[in-house]
Amino acid sequence: MKAYQIFARMSPERAVDLMSELAESAPAVYTQAVAAASAVMKARPKFVMSLPADKRAHMVRRSLARVAATALAEEVLASYFLGPKKALLIEWLDVLGIEHEDGALQEDRPASPPEPELRKAVESFRKPEDAADRELLLAAFAAQTAVEWPLLDAMVESAEAS
Repeated sequence: MKAYQIFARMSPERAVDLMSELAESAPAVYTQAVAAASAVMKARPKFVMSLPADKRAHMVRRSLARVAATALAEEVLASYFLGPKKALLIEWLDVLGIEHEDGALQEDRPASPPEPELRKAVESFRKPEDAADRELLLAAFAAQTAVEWPLLDAMVESAEAS
């Protein structure tokens, strides 16, 4: 799955929550996302910013759900997990045993753990508390250009199907 596909499958309610948290924690990235939505909708950014938060988030989600927005969609997800949801990201990286500095990967392209270890890590990371953010993190991590872990992709896809 690619980052734009995550936004394509995201519910409007989830997009509102994500965008509101992103507006507070990473205003520059939020502004980029609004500008992208403005360009897609052929509207001035000032007009888009004047819309109610839910309509603005819906426009941003729709613009990030386009193939051409993959890089920005990836950046938005990374900012969300390096900002307001950093604790979850750190937990996930620690469960995997991947070296990081406050959530930032030390390796450019981390190797996938062996299948049994990855399955165990995903199983232990999935918990009822923050379940939506945990599933979003798994999908966002798998969608990163630097992460080529087909098994994690398959696990995320199978969880969405069920």
